[in-house]
Amino acid sequence: MNGILTRTFESPDGTVRWDVLGEGDPVVLLHGTPFSSRVWREIAPALAQDHQVYVFDLLGFGQSEQHEGQDLRLAAHTRVFTGLLDHWGLESPRVIAHDIGGAVALRALLLEGARYADLTLVDAVGCGDWGTGLFRLVRENAHLFEQLPVYAHEALAESHLRFASHSGYRPDVLAAHLDPWRGEEGRAAYYRQYRQLEQAATDEFQHLLGSVPVPTRIIWGREDGFLPPPFAEQLHALIPHSELHWVEGAGHATPEDAPARLLALLTREFRAAA
Repeated sequence: MNGILTRTFESPDGTVRWDVLGEGDPVVLLHGTPFSSRVWREIAPALAQDHQVYVFDLLGFGQSEQHEGQDLRLAAHTRVFTGLLDHWGLESPRVIAHDIGGAVALRALLLEGARYADLTLVDAVGCGDWGTGLFRLVRENAHLFEQLPVYAHEALAESHLRFASHSGYRPDVLAAHLDPWRGEEGRAAYYRQYRQLEQAATDEFQHLLGSVPVPTRIIWGREDGFLPPPFAEQLHALIPHSELHWVEGAGHATPEDAPARLLALLTREFRAAA
């Protein structure tokens, strides 16, 4: 991946940028917040050696359109995702999802009738009391955060990104992740998406997790500070046939902290369901 998404999809709330690499059985990669498809830059080309890999930026993130008034709730992201699957003509792809991308993938599967060959959840939002900390603070005080001077906002966004990684980023990587959130427009987009993230969106399907119909793999950074290990254990317990794999020394940003070890897990055969 060279970082530039060359294709577009027009959604009701704006243009979504996407791209595809390689040939073979299809794999779709979903990112989370405050990241973009750049988080898969080490993973996507490697998977593309044997698969057709689809990457995209969620609306309001990365290279996709950002503007006031966008519906950036998880339900809206899910509608855009299912629209993309239809646009791509994918009936049963493999799906790999990180952070809120996991909630989007699960909503599409359990509430919107999407079909997958299998599902991998990487440090993913999917159950429990995840809507706390910065999420709750921003939702309850959005009018204040949106008035932060740009320099103060960028310092906060950088700190938030740094906390997601256990091992840290190269300076150019950190700068690339921060770029969509810089300046006045980036500041507005950053708080626009956070103020619309609500735990109710996962509460709507949590009771259905036991009926996930596809092989499911859960991969978690042992040092995840955003969604600590008990979240992984709860998700594993709620999806009875799921696998759970720990990545030692990785934080919430497992694709950044341990891409080689993550790739090794992603390319394993799924264990047969018990």
